[in-house]
Amino acid sequence: MKKKKFIYLLLLASIILAGCSQKKLSNSKSNSKRTIQKSNDIDEKIKKMSLDQKIGQLYFAHSTGNFEQMFHDIQKYQLGGITLFAPDYQRKSKKQFQNEMQLYRQKSQHGLLISTDQEGGTVSRLSKTKLANGRKFPSPQVIYQKGGLKQIKQENIEVAQLLRQNGINMNFAPVADVSSKSSSFIYDRTLGENYQKTAEYISVAVKAIQSQNVAAVLKHFPGYGDAKDTHNGFAEVNKKLTDYEKEDLLPFKAGINCDVDGIMVSHIIIKSLDNKRPASLSPRVHQLLRNQLHYHGLIITDDLQMGAITEYGRVSHNNVDVLALKAGNDILLGGDYQTGIPEIKKAIKNGQISEKQIDESVKKIFKLKQQLKILK
Repeated sequence: MKKKKFIYLLLLASIILAGCSQKKLSNSKSNSKRTIQKSNDIDEKIKKMSLDQKIGQLYFAHSTGNFEQMFHDIQKYQLGGITLFAPDYQRKSKKQFQNEMQLYRQKSQHGLLISTDQEGGTVSRLSKTKLANGRKFPSPQVIYQKGGLKQIKQENIEVAQLLRQNGINMNFAPVADVSSKSSSFIYDRTLGENYQKTAEYISVAVKAIQSQNVAAVLKHFPGYGDAKDTHNGFAEVNKKLTDYEKEDLLPFKAGINCDVDGIMVSHIIIKSLDNKRPASLSPRVHQLLRNQLHYHGLIITDDLQMGAITEYGRVSHNNVDVLALKAGNDILLGGDYQTGIPEIKKAIKNGQISEKQIDESVKKIFKLKQQLKILK
């Protein structure tokens, strides 16, 4: 323990010493050339990477709260991102937390996306931490009821500023789901309004978050509805695709129109799209998002350690990380990178996944990192 503590203190000492339209580039020739040059730079960077390094970029590791372990894994596997949970914030001063985030970024060869779930209300990682300075984080429902979209905008700006100041550059929010029953699992995390009002909310929230140089991620595509909790096991929604298109997809379309940086796909089985596979593992669901909704940003799985997916992996006898990539995801949230990287390499060798697909996903990840000014 003493040796670990000494290494940790030594690392910290080294640090101490050491709008929708707002995101769009102008059509001027100079901006066009600069964009082309940056794209070429990214292509060259990817060409120089090993296959292991490229696959590592697709993983968003679940932080265990064990600084030494995560510090080691970020360096060894060259992970693309890390997701923070309660243990990462607990019993830490603001300075200590910021130093740890800085050390993580230093060990990442290509820049690190650092994400968390800061929705407000029941899912609020910053609540009761030193980072919050006593600030409370009401749910979107409470904020909307008190101050409408104007207050929604202000809250999302302030929260995004707080995240960025503390080294967090991606928020798994806002929630684009609509639920009709107050007893439903997801209801308290939604706006609590209809599809059209939720779409308006998503547009405002996405612009506000991304205006502060923090990536926003919509969830949970193609809409959670009144489904059961997929943390514990399988959940299904038996709803016509035409109804999805008229209702649940409206908030996601609003986010796409605002160039949202990421969209998280749920683990629910949407029977009208794919009656066998969870949405996160279904090519049909991803084709809907890419081809019909024309979304070109990052597609992120919901947590691959959740019950619905671990259960599916056992039943199907397949590696879920491989299945998630075959479906069309760019980022594997909570995947098992230690065993997954060799399995994905095997799938590439066997022709189940193309290396070109891996390169395209890495390119999207690097473009976002470049946009957030964290790409090395």
